[in-house]
Amino acid sequence: MLDAFRHRLPLRVRWAEVDLQGVVFNGHYLTYADVCATEYWRAIGVPYPAGFGALGVDAFVRKATVEYHRPARYDEELLLCGRITRLGRSSAGFAAAMFRADDPSTALAEVELVYVCVDRGNKAVSWPDELRRRIRGYETVLPEE
Repeated sequence: MLDAFRHRLPLRVRWAEVDLQGVVFNGHYLTYADVCATEYWRAIGVPYPAGFGALGVDAFVRKATVEYHRPARYDEELLLCGRITRLGRSSAGFAAAMFRADDPSTALAEVELVYVCVDRGNKAVSWPDELRRRIRGYETVLPEE
């Protein structure tokens, strides 16, 4: 599974993210996915929000799904991984997976985000060709189109 992700970044679980048992509160996995996506855009050379604004577009999350497998705990170093899995006309699927940095054999959680590309009037529009080119050039596993 890890091989499908070129985009990877470390994140250490902070005290503010855990409950009294020292386990990451479930809602923080969406924050982790958002951090991963934000850094993904930067990695392909279109930092959010300035890079999107320069292309005359923005992107909104239309749907978010989280599947929990194992808990992450306080002070563990995680490996956040992300990739564009699907690139439609105006929507795109982003997969994020979180692993323990010292054991990336099994995902702790997987998040699927569905983004919609919009113009400045918040109307759905096609992803700019420049963004599509950068995504295709970055990914090791090309997104479904």
